[in-house]
Amino acid sequence: MGPGKIRHGQVFKIRDCALLAIATGNRAQNLRELRDHLQSIHPDSIYHHFWGGLMRPKFVDPEYSNDFAAWSRHGLHDSILAERLGVLDPTEFDDLESLRQELVEVVEARLDESEHVSWSKADQQFNFIRSQIVVFDTHKVIPAPEALAEYLPHLSVGSVFYHFVDARRRTPGGGDDFREWLAEFGEQYVRLRENLAALDYYFVTVAELKAELCELFRDYFAFQAPA
Repeated sequence: MGPGKIRHGQVFKIRDCALLAIATGNRAQNLRELRDHLQSIHPDSIYHHFWGGLMRPKFVDPEYSNDFAAWSRHGLHDSILAERLGVLDPTEFDDLESLRQELVEVVEARLDESEHVSWSKADQQFNFIRSQIVVFDTHKVIPAPEALAEYLPHLSVGSVFYHFVDARRRTPGGGDDFREWLAEFGEQYVRLRENLAALDYYFVTVAELKAELCELFRDYFAFQAPA
């Protein structure tokens, strides 16, 4: 949850975060083992293998946005499964359990189609990692949305991830912290909130997302400025 509330009245408290990668000890060398582990692995592992890559400066494999798809292609050499897993968008699922179920169904469907189970080499096993988020208080307080627009270029990627991506696990409506805060101002920033809601925040890195946020806020307040 992080240290304290994000909002206090109508000011916004900037947090930063880091994702700690923790080994689970679970490994898969073939598709059946992957399916079996997916059914019981900690949900934070599902989170890591979909969202953890966003904190890297760039995707290790730009063709695949989640680790399951990348391993299917490079570990199992199964391009069909890799394509099916690669198009999964976690933002379309209500929670990690729904995403887990879809993963299992996609893998099981592929198992039903295949006469032989593909195996990876011993040094190319899939290692299940889980993420633990560590949150830091930056002691930076934003008094108004206009000030946030000015401060956005100075946000770390950890702050962008925490407030715009990870927030969706914390807020009651599944939204980002910026929209939740802007809602406190009533109808004043409805269009800005709508623009934020329309941002594609999964198939980009957090650095790219930050650039889009900066442009969105800059354009909005430039348009609002009196002539």
